[in-house]
Amino acid sequence: MSAAAEAGLRRILAVVDLLTDAVDEESLVPALLPLLLAAVPGDSVVWSPRAGSADRPLTLPAGLLTDDVREAFAREAAADVLVAHTARGTGTPMRRSTLQTRDEFHALAAYADVYRPCGSEHQLAMSFPAGLADGVPRKVCVAFSRGGGSDFTDDDVAAAAVLRTRLGHLLGRLAPPVPAPCPVTRRESAVLALLARGLTNQQIAHRLAISPRTVDKHLEHAYAKLRVGGRVEAANAWLTRGPAAAHR
Repeated sequence: MSAAAEAGLRRILAVVDLLTDAVDEESLVPALLPLLLAAVPGDSVVWSPRAGSADRPLTLPAGLLTDDVREAFAREAAADVLVAHTARGTGTPMRRSTLQTRDEFHALAAYADVYRPCGSEHQLAMSFPAGLADGVPRKVCVAFSRGGGSDFTDDDVAAAAVLRTRLGHLLGRLAPPVPAPCPVTRRESAVLALLARGLTNQQIAHRLAISPRTVDKHLEHAYAKLRVGGRVEAANAWLTRGPAAAHR
């Protein structure tokens, strides 16, 4: 990063640090978007609360994404390599031009329906973890766009990388805490211990002198408490946590 770009980014980060008193993402983002565009200059920036989705985005300028554009994005984003990078990949700052040629970009259905109407000829996008939503890890995506002229530079990518780290920490602080799993009972613990040894429900029932139906119910309760979806996950969780997950 050039000395001038580094000095400019330091000024931006000093302001970003002032936003660490924010109490939630909703109040933070409107103040943050102009700072992001100052750090990574472009014509627009989009903050997507869920990477890969057009659900409730915040934009600068405001109202950049019409309902038609958002609906088109929902239909066509699956074929977009930059969306795949932010939603399912590492999410490191990436220029679209690094992933595909201009002709490949223009051939996308999303180009005609989403990006061209928004004036997005050049893009730089990144994503970062932002806690859980409905029990599922969430990533925020930030996408910068330019309507013409030159592409984003290496300095822009470096600035975005520094911002990504800072924003990830900030969103992690704002995310609601994950509640501790409820410990399993002694009987659920006994069932899980035998499950982890590879016994079937019938064999567990025989060992513990209970019915297979009771084994099913103990496992059902244990799955919910351990936040797992089935036998293999439950066995792995028990092998990892062992008696520490159980009532004394």
